Amino acid sequence: MKLSTKGEYASRAMVELAASFGQGPLPIKIIALRQAIPQQFLEQILLLLKRAGYVKSRKGPNGGYYLARPPAEITVAEVIRVMDGPLAPINCVSVMEHEPCPLEGKCGLRLLWKEVRDMVAAHLEKTTFADVLKRQMSLKQKKRLEKSK
Repeated sequence: MKLSTKGEYASRAMVELAASFGQGPLPIKIIALRQAIPQQFLEQILLLLKRAGYVKSRKGPNGGYYLARPPAEITVAEVIRVMDGPLAPINCVSVMEHEPCPLEGKCGLRLLWKEVRDMVAAHLEKTTFADVLKRQMSLKQKKRLEKSK
């Protein structure tokens, strides 16, 4: 799996939206500033996430984007798949976009790549944006403690 810039930015935008979950829409300009994402690129990403059902939007002066479901119900794997496709490092081990290979039944490397795919997919599928947000808060708290010493 290679995470594209689009996948990275989508993940960062989702973390930002998770942090403001339940507080109303977040303007795209704020998301872009806080996450250092070019606003035009972010607009495209948020439209893809909206079409996929992960975010919703509201127009107007108090408008913006917000999560369609609680952050604890959206996994990182779901968003990465929307942005970048399968989590498999090569297509012969992909669940979603499998491409047969003439060496499939006798290739030791295929078994290795399948193990890698399974480990990465399992970790990303069990990690929600609420989990990522907790990690982020923990880092901020740790940084504050280090500054106060």
